Amino acid sequence: MSSQHIGTFMIAAAFALGIGLMTIFFGDVLDERRNPNQAPSSSTEGDDVVVTLTANAQHHYVTTGSINGQSVEFLLDTGATDVVVPEGIARQLRLPRGMAGRAMTANGAVTVYATVLDSVAIGDMTLRNVSASINPAMDPGQVLLGMSALSRVEFVQRGDSLTLRQTRRP
Repeated sequence: MSSQHIGTFMIAAAFALGIGLMTIFFGDVLDERRNPNQAPSSSTEGDDVVVTLTANAQHHYVTTGSINGQSVEFLLDTGATDVVVPEGIARQLRLPRGMAGRAMTANGAVTVYATVLDSVAIGDMTLRNVSASINPAMDPGQVLLGMSALSRVEFVQRGDSLTLRQTRRP
């Protein structure tokens, strides 16, 4: 192989490597913009557990948390009555489908299935026995963290920060 071919190969390989590294880097940057709370921090104030979230670029509060010990991404939604789990995530979590019901969504009426989550956690904040709905018509990316969970914590929004406070009384 001539040195010219080797040089052309090396340039092509460097270009491909550069594109690959930029894809990884900018993918992480975009993921961080979409979910700036991938590792939410917690603090303890007396008997309270406090988690502070930052709004994303669209001014939504998205955070990584867990359901029944398994990692999920939550979109906080005070307009949702329940925690709403897309069917694909519900299957991964092995959530049992309970009684069918109808729910009104932004896209109209849908059939949902009742379930109960053993635990819902964000940082060190954990809620037990949380009512939820499984929605087969929902996009599979995020779980809506609705009022069946949020009504059990105090939340205060200031600017682009949302503080969640769970009071644990002995």
